[in-house]
Amino acid sequence: MTNSDPSPVPSWLRFVLKSDRAGSAWFVGTGFFLAPLLAVVTPWPALTVAIWVVIGLAGLWLGLLGVAMATGLAMVMRSNVEIPEDFWRSIVNYPS
Repeated sequence: MTNSDPSPVPSWLRFVLKSDRAGSAWFVGTGFFLAPLLAVVTPWPALTVAIWVVIGLAGLWLGLLGVAMATGLAMVMRSNVEIPEDFWRSIVNYPS
């Protein structure tokens, strides 16, 4: 990417940042409900394992999104351009 490129940000980075933001909010919010749920399903080991597998897979997905996010932002930094303010506003839905 060069400085004359109208979009210095990789096209997939917006998806990664939005997914990471939404996934993190979901993961933290759901955590408040999973502790009591795990206490309730303790008598059924298979269900307990299934819930832990879902938690683990969600955590793995967020970790992979974090790696992709770091890679994309490093690519932008390496191209020595600044990410426009409009890009950040489009991710967090700030009013104009």
